[in-house]
This record gives sequence, structure tokens and C-alpha cells, in this order.
Amino acid sequence: MKGQTAPQLSRRLGRADLRAVPEARRALRELLRHWGGPGRSDVAELLTSELVTNALVHTDEGAVLTATIGSRALRVEVRDFVGRLPRPRAPEPEESTNGRGLLLVRSLADDWGVRPCEAGKSVWFELDAEAA
Repeated sequence: MKGQTAPQLSRRLGRADLRAVPEARRALRELLRHWGGPGRSDVAELLTSELVTNALVHTDEGAVLTATIGSRALRVEVRDFVGRLPRPRAPEPEESTNGRGLLLVRSLADDWGVRPCEAGKSVWFELDAEAA
């Protein structure tokens, strides 16, 4: 294995282009075809679509999606070019689906966080290959 690079997905996502969400899910599904235990790739797709949607809806710029399969875990990062940090919030009951993205990430990911970048930030999560 020495010298081999980890399987990786990298996609540039256009500004406010919500068609990128299902495209990102399909690309991630292909990357994860032989990865993880039952249901793990489904969780990864869901969390990735939440981060991609947040980046495209809540910023005025595009974003970059990166997913890397490590020896024991998957790491997905969505980098946007706005420095404003995301704030997890409790969704209002009358809001059908808004406000649940980071709550899902916080609940389902094995680890997650926000990393400031020189221009913008990267919101990331990690999933172990096998469910805990």
C-alpha cells in the first residue's frame, strides 16, 4: 500500500447550483461502492447532501467538495469562500425541512467540525467504516 493514494472525490460546485446536490450524491455513491458496513454509505450521502446544500444556499460563492476514504474512516469536507461560521440551530416546528442539516451532521457523524481557511471555511465530518 505504500505509495498509493487514498481513494478521493473532488468536485467544484457552482454558485447556487442546487443541481450539484444530487450530482454530489451520485459521485459519492460511486466512490463508496465497496466501502463501509451496511448503511454507512447512505449516511455519508445524506450528510454530504446537507453540507453541500448549506454551502450553496447560505453563501454567495461556489464550494468545493472533497471526500477521502482513509484506512478506517471516510472524511468529507465542503469548503466555501465565506468566513461566516455556521451555527447549528433547533429547527422551528413549522419549518418543514429548514434548519436540520447541521443537526443531522452532529447526530449521525462520528466526528465533525468547522475549520477556518484563508478564504472561507471548511465544514467536515468523518464516518467510521463500520457502524459503532
